[in-house]
Amino acid sequence: MARMQLDEIERGELASEGGKCDALYNLGLMYSTGRGVDVDLVTAHKWFNLAAMKGSEAARMCRAELTVEMTPAEIAEAQRQAREWLANQ
Repeated sequence: MARMQLDEIERGELASEGGKCDALYNLGLMYSTGRGVDVDLVTAHKWFNLAAMKGSEAARMCRAELTVEMTPAEIAEAQRQAREWLANQ
């Protein structure tokens, strides 16, 4: 079971490497809900932010919902991670 979950994460992260909006959004969902991974709001915000930049309205809404639960430092870290991801593309 754990290997299957890891495979799902790896596929999602590989798909996100191409910057596909749906893949980025799906990673945000995974990390925000704990589907196959531990809940990580910073990482979820990062992926939702990247998907929102690609035009996903759903990602914008999810990102906004997350910010209510996050500290300013966590939001800043998520934004830093998103910038770093973009720089490496």
